[in-house]
Amino acid sequence: MSIATFALIFGIAYLGAGVLGLIPAALIPPPADAPPTTFALLYGYLLGLFPVNILHSAVHIAIGAWGLMAWRGAASPHVFARSLAIFYGVLALMGLIPGMNTLFGMLPMHGHAVWLHAGSAAIAAYFGWRSEAVKMERRRVAERRQRMMPVARERRFGLADRRQMAYSGV
Repeated sequence: MSIATFALIFGIAYLGAGVLGLIPAALIPPPADAPPTTFALLYGYLLGLFPVNILHSAVHIAIGAWGLMAWRGAASPHVFARSLAIFYGVLALMGLIPGMNTLFGMLPMHGHAVWLHAGSAAIAAYFGWRSEAVKMERRRVAERRQRMMPVARERRFGLADRRQMAYSGV
């Protein structure tokens, strides 16, 4: 999978999660033992698993839009993947620290959101820093196909094969 395809998939996923976080029917009220937040607008558990509020959903929408822009070429997919890896890695670590798991009461980042952020960071790091050897191999295959095209074209149009012409003395 190319890094642009990664940006498209993550862009759609995070844009969808952000929009879904703005729909009250998709949110379950937080349990009594959940860490309190000062930004309680649309605070709940998305699909009963992931703690979100309106700021968290806005961040998801912004990251989703950035991913779609990276896929379209308006932004660099490499920068998107590397930034996403660092950003979500930091959020996953902050979610493990009890005093920081709500980012000072603004963004809830505890519970299942920790492993989701860590997984997103790992996948983004893979695509952001993987080797470009795969592209080089594809380029060699494409160049070889270009060199072979004249022979294939001659065969397709019924022209004589070069090997037959060399041995027949024509």
